[in-house]
Amino acid sequence: MTVQAYKSSQKYETFSYLPPMTADQVNRQIAYAISQGWNPAVEHTEKGTASTSNYWYMWKLPLFGEQSVEAVLTELSACHKEFPNHLVRFVAYDNYSQSQGTSFVVYR
Repeated sequence: MTVQAYKSSQKYETFSYLPPMTADQVNRQIAYAISQGWNPAVEHTEKGTASTSNYWYMWKLPLFGEQSVEAVLTELSACHKEFPNHLVRFVAYDNYSQSQGTSFVVYR
């Protein structure tokens, strides 16, 4: 088996090397993050700028203690509606390690 280069325009997160996630896969990733006790958050940035890899704007405050996947999806959708030309990503902060537990782009 040979390793092949992934042919796509830009890579934003680890999951961008995989085929686009279905709605169910996004739901399961968010549910996993919540089950780990991580705090969900939503971030966005302009497409095609140098800041894409460096700076993301936070959409509201992190959803501290949120247990509902639907509430997180609602915030992701609201951010995308407000900024339709931006990339929107889900981030989950791990209180224990004081770092991001996971992050991935939901809306490209």
